[in-house]
Amino acid sequence: MSVVLFAYHEMGCVALRTLLDLGIEVCAVFTHRDDPAENHWFGSVAEAATDAGIEVFAPEDVNAAPWVERLGALAPELLLSVHYRRILRRALRRVPRRGCVNLHPSLLPRYRGRCPINWQLIHGEPQSGVTLHHMVARADAGDIVDQEAVEVGPNDTALDLYWRLVPAAEAVLRRSLPALLAGTASRRPQDESRASTFGGRTPSDGRIDWSWPARRIHDLVRAVAPPWPGAFCEGPGGRLEVHATRPRPWGEDWPPFSPGGVWADGEGQRVVRAGDGEGLELLRVAGELPPAGARLR
Repeated sequence: MSVVLFAYHEMGCVALRTLLDLGIEVCAVFTHRDDPAENHWFGSVAEAATDAGIEVFAPEDVNAAPWVERLGALAPELLLSVHYRRILRRALRRVPRRGCVNLHPSLLPRYRGRCPINWQLIHGEPQSGVTLHHMVARADAGDIVDQEAVEVGPNDTALDLYWRLVPAAEAVLRRSLPALLAGTASRRPQDESRASTFGGRTPSDGRIDWSWPARRIHDLVRAVAPPWPGAFCEGPGGRLEVHATRPRPWGEDWPPFSPGGVWADGEGQRVVRAGDGEGLELLRVAGELPPAGARLR
């Protein structure tokens, strides 16, 4: 009863360790080559698999006929995908006898698609989780096998949430993998009336618009805080990266600045006025800290 693992990132490492801990044979690992332009704060699936004596592949086009044939020769019972970044086409999905399942970091059917952790924080969600689901032609739309929810704090960053999702992912895999291989796992269709889908994000999507309400800006900042590219704006000294903020009321005796106006409180802490008249304290920035009276844009 073997599994072929398509995986990358820290959750991919967790999936590999869980498979091995459960005594499940991993006949091969498919992963990605590291992008030198990417911030590599996570573990290497390729290194973990190599250390375990498992054959590793990192094809540019995994759906090409030679790779479909290679997968067929491996004859896995199940295909498990965790943080793998390419769509697996029907020819690949038809190979494993027990089917193909994917671990997605949201409570499906909400937040299908790309960058779900970031999007959930951008929208201020109080709850997240992971979902193990069957793979179908539409991304993240297949029947649900299992889910585990986690709470999200109002100041949690994407990294905070990611590390909270890691043990949830392990719990779901430990519960479900043996049943999937035995053909006894439960499955339920997703409720399409509750579905939402989001696309990919680029570093430019981190630009702050100070006309937004303070809470919306705060949610963007924490959603893309390092090791993601970060939120940013323009200040008197040039580009200012905003890595952490704290919402706070605008002082009654402070100047009635327009959005983006900067004030310094009695302790010298910089507070920026948002579009709803509330303030955002700049807790951590990269760049020249703006003086009182400056305007960010």
